Amino acid sequence: MFGAVLGAVLGLLAGVPLRAAVARHAVPPGAPPGRCLPTPLGRCVRHGERVGPPPLAVEAATAATGAALGAWAPGRWLPLLIWLALLGTVLAFVDAAVKRLPDALTLPLFLGTAALVPLADPDPEVWLRCALAAAALGLLFLLFAFFAPMGLGDAKLAPSLGAALALGGWRAVYGGLFYMWVLAALWAVALLALRRAGRRTELAFGPAMLLGTLLALLAAAHR
Repeated sequence: MFGAVLGAVLGLLAGVPLRAAVARHAVPPGAPPGRCLPTPLGRCVRHGERVGPPPLAVEAATAATGAALGAWAPGRWLPLLIWLALLGTVLAFVDAAVKRLPDALTLPLFLGTAALVPLADPDPEVWLRCALAAAALGLLFLLFAFFAPMGLGDAKLAPSLGAALALGGWRAVYGGLFYMWVLAALWAVALLALRRAGRRTELAFGPAMLLGTLLALLAAAHR
């Protein structure tokens, strides 16, 4: 219980700077970074206009993620999962807002993940599995980008998620892929039912990829 409460509090505090990062990166391709500093209520500090995600949405997401990590994540995985949660939160909200996963976020996520995998598990065999899973998911989503309605940003995000999932074994990798598609399908059905999307509406897949990875890793930690 203490771990969940502590994680929720730290996640809530982290949500404030992460909201600013979302506002900075949630711009169309080629546009300059956003300059407004948003409050947790979604208003620009300088001008007062509405900017970024809905009020307290980022903070609620980080608090929930922090609580989940504090309650269920193994200690040796925490540095990697915290890194994934921090950048993943920004990526998820940016993708939901402008349907893109910028290189300025996916590249640091990959480099940090590669650096933190050895800290999460000292076994070289696990490192090899993580590298193979990163390559496999990267190739899979690259094929999706060329032959299915999916973006290159998803393909650039996939190697980081594959490497993280492989910490829990190949079963976690397969489970992560399953959760990704199930969450994406449920979200699409919900939007259709609420008439907020049509059959040809472009939907962001990044949030489902990130949340599916988190669910699969937490499940693997307790097998």
